[in-house]
Parts: sequence; C-alpha cells; structure tokens
Amino acid sequence: MNFRLKTAAAVMMAVSLVASNAYAGDPAPAAKKHAATKKTKTPPPPTVEEQIQALRQELVGQINSLKSNLADKDAQLQKAQEAAASAQAAADKAQAAASAQQQAVTDNASAVTTLQSTVTDLKANTVSIVTTMSDENQAIKKSVSSPDTLHYKGITITPGGFTAAESVWRSKATGGDIPTAFSALPYEHADAYSLSEFFADGRQSRLSLMAEGKVSWGTLRGYWEGDWLGTGITSNNNQSNSYVMRQRVIWGQAETKNHWAFTGGQMWSLATEDKKGLSNLSGDIMTPQTIDPNYVVGFVWTRQYGFRVTKTFAKSAFGVAVENPQLLYTASLAGNTPYAVLGSAGQNGGNYNAAISGCSPATSIVNYTNQVQTDSAGNTVNVAVPVYKTLNGCSNVANLSFNQAPDVIVKAAFDPGWGHYEILGIAGFAHETVYPGETTNSNLYGGLKDIATGLAVAPSLTTAGSYSSSIVLGGIGGSFRVPVIKDRITFGAKGLYGPGMGRYGNSTLADVTADASGNLAPIHNTSALLTLEATPTPRLALYLNYGADYAGRTDFANANATTLGAPSAQFCASISGVITCNATATAALIAAGGTWGGHWGTPSAAAQGYGSRALGNSGCNTNSNPGYNGGASTGYAPGGSCGAQTRDVQEVTAGYWYDLYKGDRGRLRQSIQYGYAVREGWSGASGIGAKGIDNMFWTSFRYYLP
Repeated sequence: MNFRLKTAAAVMMAVSLVASNAYAGDPAPAAKKHAATKKTKTPPPPTVEEQIQALRQELVGQINSLKSNLADKDAQLQKAQEAAASAQAAADKAQAAASAQQQAVTDNASAVTTLQSTVTDLKANTVSIVTTMSDENQAIKKSVSSPDTLHYKGITITPGGFTAAESVWRSKATGGDIPTAFSALPYEHADAYSLSEFFADGRQSRLSLMAEGKVSWGTLRGYWEGDWLGTGITSNNNQSNSYVMRQRVIWGQAETKNHWAFTGGQMWSLATEDKKGLSNLSGDIMTPQTIDPNYVVGFVWTRQYGFRVTKTFAKSAFGVAVENPQLLYTASLAGNTPYAVLGSAGQNGGNYNAAISGCSPATSIVNYTNQVQTDSAGNTVNVAVPVYKTLNGCSNVANLSFNQAPDVIVKAAFDPGWGHYEILGIAGFAHETVYPGETTNSNLYGGLKDIATGLAVAPSLTTAGSYSSSIVLGGIGGSFRVPVIKDRITFGAKGLYGPGMGRYGNSTLADVTADASGNLAPIHNTSALLTLEATPTPRLALYLNYGADYAGRTDFANANATTLGAPSAQFCASISGVITCNATATAALIAAGGTWGGHWGTPSAAAQGYGSRALGNSGCNTNSNPGYNGGASTGYAPGGSCGAQTRDVQEVTAGYWYDLYKGDRGRLRQSIQYGYAVREGWSGASGIGAKGIDNMFWTSFRYYLP
C-alpha cells in the first residue's frame, strides 16, 4: 500500500512539471484592439519564477498530504495487519484446537476399533481354540475308537478289504466255482455240456494291509493282499468248505521325492493297464468291474513276482520290469515225435505242489508172440499170443517250465489331461533239451522188431545226440481310456499281440508248441478288450465289455510226422527164401514152419503242433450222446473224440454295481453280472471243428472296510 501511494505522488509531480513547462513556453497571445476606453490599471501577471514557486508549494503540500494520507493508511494497514495476524493466530489456534480435537476423536475411534478388533480376535481365537480342542478331542477319540490308520514305530498302517457273498449259475458246467476257466469251456456234446451248474461262496472276500513310512529322501511302503480263492490238496465243498488263503499281492517299495520308485515282490504285472501313471497299488489297476475273479476275456494281466523301476512326471511315466516267466505248452505229439524236456511237476523241496490230480493206466497190445500149443486131437499148433504193456499216465496239478530268464517288460504311460494312454513291449525267453533218439513210439515199441520186415519198429530208448535249443518270444501292446462324457461315460480299449503271449491273455491260451523235430515253436497270440463304463448317479456304476483271446494255428503234420498205430497179428514163414506173411495161418505157411508175430502197418500222417489239421475231431459237433467211450466217459459216443485245440474265446459281459451305503462306516454294494462266452476249436481231420457256448449269471453282496 505504501509503495502505491509513493508511486502516485511521483506521477503527479511529473505531470505538474510537464504542465508548467508547457505553460511557460507558450507565446503571449496578440493584444486585442479595443475601443479607446479608459482602462483600469491591472497588476502585472506573476512571473514564471512565482508560478514555479507556487506549483512547488502546491506540490509540496500535495506530497505532504499524500504522505500524511500514506502514513494514516500505513497505520491503518498496520492495525489491519495486526488484526489479521491476531485473527489468523486465533484461527490457527482454533484450527489447532479443532485438529487436536479431531485427532483425539480419531485416536479414540482407532482405539475403539482396535479394541473391537482385539475383542473380535479374542472371540475368534477363543472359538478357534475351542474348535481346535474339540477337533483334536474328536480326532483323539476317533483315532482311539475308529482310526483311519494305525501308527506303529513311526509308520502308518492302513487296513482294507471286503467281505463277499457271491454266486454263479452257468448254463454249461465247467466245475470252476466262482472263477471261469475260459479255455476249458466245454464243447458241444461233451458230458458237461448237458448240465448246468450253480456255485455260491464267500471265497473272494479279501484282506489288505498297507504300511507307509516317511524318510528324509522319500517314502517306504509295504503292501499285502490276500483272499480265499486258493485250493489245497484236500480242499473241497463236501462239508466244511475249508479253502486255504492265497497270496494275491505282496511287495515293498522305496520312492524318492522326485518320484523314482523301486518296487519288488508279487504284484500286478507292468503289462496290466493302470488308471493313471504307473502304479502297482491294487486300487490303481484298471481291472474290469466284473464279479468273476477271472475278469473278462481279452483282459491283459498277470499277478507274479517282479522288480520294477519307474519314473513319474507331471503328465507321463516310464517303467521297466523283470518278471517271473512261465511257459504254457500245448502240443499234439502223436507219431515219432522226439522227446523234449522243458519242465516238470513241482517238487516238494522247492515248496511247489508235486501232487497229481489223477493217473490213468492204459494197457496196450504192443506185440504178438508165437506160442506152441497142442489141440484136442493131439496136434501141435502155433497160436498168436498178444503182448501187453501198461503205461501209467498221470496228470500233474502244477507243471513248471524250466525258465531260461525272466520276462522283460517296458512301458510308457501318458496323461495329457484328456484320457489315459499306454504302450508296452514284452520279451520272453524259452529253452529245452531235445532227445531225438527217444520218441512217443519208443515208449511203446522201443526194441521191438516187425515180424514181416525184421526191422526195428522204433528206436531204442537213448539220450545219444541230445541237444539244447532256445527261442525268444515277445509282443507289443497298448491301451487307452477316454471320457466320452466327463465324469459320466468312459470308453477304453486295450490289446496285446505277439508270439508266445498267450499267458498274458485272460484265457491263458498256449504260448508254445512242438514241431516235428521236438523243437519249441511259438504260437502267435492276440488279446483284445473293449470297455464302456457309465456312472449315471454317484451310487450306480454300469459296464459293458467285449473281449477275445486268440491262439494261431501252428501245424507240423506232414510225411515226416507219422504214427505207427497198434500192431496186428501175422503168421510168417519162409517159402523158397521169401518171407511170406498173412493174418491167417494157411496150410502152406504152416507146412513151411512159420510163426506168429506183430506187424505194424504203413505209418500214417499224425497231428503235430497246435491246431493240427490231422487232429481227430470226429466226435465234435455231432449228435452223439454222452456216454462211455473206449475206457472213459468222453461224451462223444459211439467211438468218437473231440480233441480240438482252442482257436479263440470270446465273451460279452455286462453288469452294474449299486452302493446301498457309502460313508464313514464303510461301503455296502450289490451287483449282478451277465456273461455270454463262446469257445471255438481249430478244425482237424475232415475239416471238423468244435464250439461251445455258455451263458452265465453272477450275484455279489459286499461290505467294504471304510
């Protein structure tokens, strides 16, 4: 304000100076001419000096007035500033007081909030503590009264299993109890084909036990599982139904934290399909949902000793295993087939079952000799007397192959997010010792000579020239399982193909046979299974399966594979140096002094190998009646036989499982299964084949441990 007043005064002074200069510099106006009148004498005008002085005084007065005004205004401004400062100070004080009050309110509110939060937390903690104590108390009570696992020296033990009350009815009898012997389904017109059968028992009831312990580098596991489907020497259902308990699965495992697993013991074969990855836990194996303990035709599996190494990744797994081998050997050995050794019955020293299921003594005429007798008239006559030989053929309960090396299986599994996929390969090894000097004929006719030819009928028993031979067996397989409707319907397919893979198929068809020289020959096998499963409700599960097992024809019947047949009696004499024989003793022969002896006709082609076209199937698929035929009840009378070896077995089976209860007290399930099975045999002589059809129904009522 003071500055503006000073500026205004300076401006006014400058204006006054300019005006005075302009006034002093102007010329005097010309004097007007007037009429001559008497004028009053006027005083002289002020001089310039006087005017300047007057202006100065005026300006000084104005300046002083301005200064005075400015001083007043400065004083007023000072007072106003002081009043404003006082007001500002009062306002600041009031603001400070208000801020302090607000802060106090805020602090109080914060304190209240904190207090409320503390109270809330305290309440929550109290509730949590009470809940935790209650849960722990309940857990303690549960662990005591109904524990999920048992604890023993740092490991957890989990029991499992179920009780089963089950039955089966078959339209054609097999004598197989609850499990179905698919490769032994009776052919049409056999004795068993005329009768149905019904069995019911609880032998499939199961117990299991899992032990698991954590170590610094991973996890140790042990698993045991058994049921009562085993059979002892004296097991029967006559009265006590005392069947023995059997080993299903027993193994130990070490798994590292980066999912390398090393497992050894009896387990599901690595060839068996898994639900996800590669697992040997029974619950992780993709077994068909059948009641039948022998599952379904076409299912690829074994349970046997194995040692495996697996590596599991996020969406894939890889494994390799060595597993216990066993050859399934079926061969037609008619004629002069060389004798070979590739296995035997089990020996007690090896804790195998050495018992036999039965012996069938067979007495055969192996030759004829001449006996001189005197008739009623006192004449001396030559009589043909048969020479008999009895062979005691026994069927063993367990035949064990002499295995060369373990089976080797490699497998890869993939779980990309939609479905489960597997691919696998199996390699097997077989060997034997062949004795070319010993044949089936030599057992009956060894050392005998034909009276007509004078030649040895068959080689003498000898082991000279024996040799060893071996072959490699193997197959490839795979499977996949995909969701058709998520969590509702799934479709699966699996299969295995290769020479010597019959044992891995569900029907256990033969792996190998023998050629005309007695050497091992592989049978080409195929197993395949299609599966459709649905869960329309959480309690109901439905399934439909179609499967097939196949064993290829491996036929060696030819001119070198012959049979001698039984001898006939002939009377032979030397007439003019020529041996002449006849089935009747003519007068000429008698006069020549002949004798009786055995003669074997011209050898005929005989069945060799598996599914031979020379095999006698004259009784197959005929309208003959079951009955007694040549020493045994075969069901192919009169005079027929049906030895057709299995070509394929097919089965369609469907069923459901319904959970009557499923909760923390266990699981109660009920099921019915239907199966339609067909067994077909290879055609033999005259193109005659064989076939058998069986319709089967199972029921099951099970309680599972929780």
